[in-house]
Amino acid sequence: MKLSVILGHPHPGSFNHAIAETAVRTLRGNGHEVSFHDLYEEGFDPVLPAAEIPKDGSVDPVVKNYCEEISEADGIIIVHPNWWGQPPAILKGWVDRVLRPGVAYAFREGDSGEGVPIGLLKAGMAIVFNTSNTPAEREAGTLPIPSSGSGRTAYLVCAGYEQCIGECSVSS
Repeated sequence: MKLSVILGHPHPGSFNHAIAETAVRTLRGNGHEVSFHDLYEEGFDPVLPAAEIPKDGSVDPVVKNYCEEISEADGIIIVHPNWWGQPPAILKGWVDRVLRPGVAYAFREGDSGEGVPIGLLKAGMAIVFNTSNTPAEREAGTLPIPSSGSGRTAYLVCAGYEQCIGECSVSS
């Protein structure tokens, strides 16, 4: 299988790095072809330029490489911390720029975007590891934004992943 592992955490040596590195090592050890991207180490630019928004828009060559890779992947693993109930901006920007129209999804002809997207990615599986240093009882009882939930991984379902394992939320 061809798999992509995407890491969105700025600190080498973090728990997120350990999760991603363990996943990569284990998958490669089991004979899978793995592409690993540490978005911070690579200096990924999360800002979506207006020119990239249309389906046929001009796409940065770096983003185009990510798009080609994700289109060929049989599965994806995303590892990120929970910051204010969301992934870091660098990962959100990666989603916006890479899981783009014509690559990850399309709309039926005549649908200008108000309908349900049709997933284009061939990958059959996605796993999101979402870590937090907030105790689970505090998140459940006092914070207005939950650390996990299907709404935050909806972009994976819309992109065509048949099986989104959802989020494996890990709290301290």
